[in-house]
Amino acid sequence: MPHRTATLLWRAFLAAALVCAVGLLPWLSRTDPALTVLKARSAERDPDPQVLAAIRTQLGLDDGPLRLLGQWLQGLPRGDAGRSWISGAEVMPSVLQALGASLLLMGAAVVVAVVTAGLVCARTLRRGGRAVEGPGGTGSAALAALPEFLTASVLATVVGVQLGWLPALGWYGPRWVVLPALALGLPAGAVLGRLVDDLLPGAFGEPWVRAAAARGLSGRRIARQAVRRCLPGLLPNMGLFVVGLTGGAVAVEQIFDIPGLGRTTLQASLAQDLPVLQAGTLALLLLAAVAAGLTRLAARLLIGPALRADALPSLHGPSASTTRRTLPVVYGALLLGVVALGLPRNPLALDTGLRLQHPSWAHPFGTDALGRDLLARVAHGAVDTLLLALGISAVALGIGVLLGLLPRLSGPLVDTVNAVPPVLAALLVTAVAGSGAATPALAVTALAWTPLAAHTSALLLQERATLHVTATRGLGAGRWYILRHSLLPAVLPPVTRHALLRLPGVALALASLGFLGLGAQPPSPEWGLLLAENQPYAERAPWAVLAPAAVLALLGALAVTAAGSMRGATVQRELAAR
Repeated sequence: MPHRTATLLWRAFLAAALVCAVGLLPWLSRTDPALTVLKARSAERDPDPQVLAAIRTQLGLDDGPLRLLGQWLQGLPRGDAGRSWISGAEVMPSVLQALGASLLLMGAAVVVAVVTAGLVCARTLRRGGRAVEGPGGTGSAALAALPEFLTASVLATVVGVQLGWLPALGWYGPRWVVLPALALGLPAGAVLGRLVDDLLPGAFGEPWVRAAAARGLSGRRIARQAVRRCLPGLLPNMGLFVVGLTGGAVAVEQIFDIPGLGRTTLQASLAQDLPVLQAGTLALLLLAAVAAGLTRLAARLLIGPALRADALPSLHGPSASTTRRTLPVVYGALLLGVVALGLPRNPLALDTGLRLQHPSWAHPFGTDALGRDLLARVAHGAVDTLLLALGISAVALGIGVLLGLLPRLSGPLVDTVNAVPPVLAALLVTAVAGSGAATPALAVTALAWTPLAAHTSALLLQERATLHVTATRGLGAGRWYILRHSLLPAVLPPVTRHALLRLPGVALALASLGFLGLGAQPPSPEWGLLLAENQPYAERAPWAVLAPAAVLALLGALAVTAAGSMRGATVQRELAAR
């Protein structure tokens, strides 16, 4: 009971700290909130000192940030979140309406994600846990590596505009939910499917599977139980996905003109509309707390008796694996080939006479709207993007594992940090560290460790309840011995593979910030900026978008197949040790 009280207090402190940081955002960034509000209200109006003084008086800015924050907090128990600094409307009804739209979109996206994850795992389930990396795995890897805003743009342009099958703009009924739900759910489902697929061979290798088969249980029933066995270790990450789909769907909501919470938070962040921004952040924090509680409850219901009895088998023992190790070599060679061919070319050379040229021998990837060679820009952008993504992934892995070993500390911290939309994280990092080339990397790093920490904590909880750890503890082994020789060897391989699977996602997060104008700036050839610059020409010159998207998909295929090869190597070492 004292542990639960301490956890609740820690969670409340983190939520209060985040809300306070949001309330201090203009002062932390050393900007004049009156000027920002004036530009948001009327961009053409001159910043006359008298007008700015009137805004400060109207909003009470002269009272200081702490007094404003105190007044806002005092109104919350009455359901009063203040009035918008931009529109003057009450904040609570608009935030609740935006939250309702986001929850509806999130629910539809979760359905798409679950179906997609099932399709990704279907091959391994049919083979009884014998994972074979083939075209299906490569396809799911490519799907997971595609940016949500690119998927949304393609669906809106092709399915919504050209074919006219579904509406591509607005939010007026169930038909308007389909395309944005597909844009959000397909990549998320591909990632979840890969995570489940990574654990299935271990589940099928447990003794109960042989006993169930000997009793005559059907393969379909055994497969269902194997999925159930894998779910507890991934439920915390599914909770993170739910919150991320709600607050992080900024680009998709922008493209489809959806009045959701992510878009509302983005607009409030850029306009420094603090009452709206604080209320939106608080709504995401409450959603994160509810999602975390439900996922932990579901995990305990699924494995509760065995967890309490310390009678779980290890999910990470040897299992059959026939992963093709040639695939990562092939994908890596293709990626290096693109970089090697493009690096000698000039990514900044302009030739307006060659605008939006088709791919040719002179320009294998074609040219962009300014006549610049796309192969050169993709290759030079790969160097920056890949090195940065690798560095962020390594740091996120280290932080995630270290904090995951301390679940009471990291659990509330993970939920709080995950509730911060990437755009708001970038603005907070900019306010603290200043703007610069490192700002997007710091913002992504601040969020990238959370799924790895959640995964580490979930696996650690199960591994501590395994029979071999119980036996080792019974023989007198100390805590550090068990950690070094039993827990870490079981937890580190799957979490490392998870980090590798997240590598394209890190590149995507950098790309998304670039797409929203918060990342790299022109004329940088960073991949996110390439996609953002060329998206308006996707219908006239699809190669301008397909080139960076194809390289991103190639990176995803490389990451997934490399993770599969790591699993195969781990299995062989364990079999040899036995």
